[in-house]
Amino acid sequence: MRAAIRPLPKLGISANALKQSGGLERYAMDLVRGLNTAGFTGERKPVFFARKIDTSQPESAMVTAHKINVSFLPSKLRDTYFNWAVKRARKKARVDVLIGCNRVESSEIAICGGTHIGFLAATGRGERRSDTRQIEIERLQYRQAAVIVAHSEMMRDELRKLYNVPDSKIRVLCPPVDDTRFSPVSAAKRAELRKQFGFAEHETVLLFPSSSHERKGLPLIEAALRDSGLPVVIAVAGRPPARGSDRLRYIGYAKNIEDAYRAADFTILASSYEPFGLVGIESVMCGTPVIFPASIGCISAIADRAKFTFQPGNADDLRRTVQSALDSRPENLGAESILYNTSIDAHIEALLELAAGIRNSNSPNNPISAAGSTAPA
Repeated sequence: MRAAIRPLPKLGISANALKQSGGLERYAMDLVRGLNTAGFTGERKPVFFARKIDTSQPESAMVTAHKINVSFLPSKLRDTYFNWAVKRARKKARVDVLIGCNRVESSEIAICGGTHIGFLAATGRGERRSDTRQIEIERLQYRQAAVIVAHSEMMRDELRKLYNVPDSKIRVLCPPVDDTRFSPVSAAKRAELRKQFGFAEHETVLLFPSSSHERKGLPLIEAALRDSGLPVVIAVAGRPPARGSDRLRYIGYAKNIEDAYRAADFTILASSYEPFGLVGIESVMCGTPVIFPASIGCISAIADRAKFTFQPGNADDLRRTVQSALDSRPENLGAESILYNTSIDAHIEALLELAAGIRNSNSPNNPISAAGSTAPA
């Protein structure tokens, strides 16, 4: 790696948890593995600050773990306490550059995988006192960070418009994906997987991977397709739906979600707020096109032939889009249909360049001048 030959700082990572989970917790685990591969081992291991540490995960041995207990506090105060505790803990651990994968104002590199103001606006929810506290910490984090890594162009826009962050302070780096895990399979293997999941040959399967069905738009999808006459089955992977039907089928938790992507004909979401949507990238890399609202962050990172987009919240447009997808049925998709370098090595290299610049700069503004590019990692 280019950055590995430079004098590098003592790195820290802050996240809500070190465990198998979704969103930024999963991203933080990717960073741990990537840094380990890049040679951050032994005394150079990153320091990991989190509320929960799952010691059964191999990543826990790749870091110096610092658990910050917040369980004794009311849930509405936990973010505030964690933010304060990380300030003290990082000084004690002598961390030079902290990568903040959650709301911590002392992070030099702030990872933006979503904003709270953007979430409230997209979902139409009014701001409560607890929301105000979270937004205050976000504003402090973005103000004090040397650079903000936005996981999508959508997040870059929210940072600029909702938080008044200067564009020069933002670097767009889409999250990495393991291409050894998410990749197409042969037609014979796909047929085998379809039988394994109980998909009939004549069925057109729309995979709906979700642990939060309301937020991911299952009610809208059901409403759009219920009386449409379209020959499709919605296969729900993750949390079971409240009820099933001939058109709505639960296929279980699907621990090997890559096989569910490979077996399905399309992956579908209708999320009210999806800052990036790694599901879309993973699906296309497995050869399966997506049917997504145009508001999902990853849409700009997927080639046109691999995506079908509809107006957010519009059941009629969703129904028309599903029909268009059934008529088109693109084939031979894979990593070449993703418009950025998805490798963890490239992502880690970009982060290390930012960290080295921050550590070695006498002026806090210097590293930002190199961070304004939107070129994907």
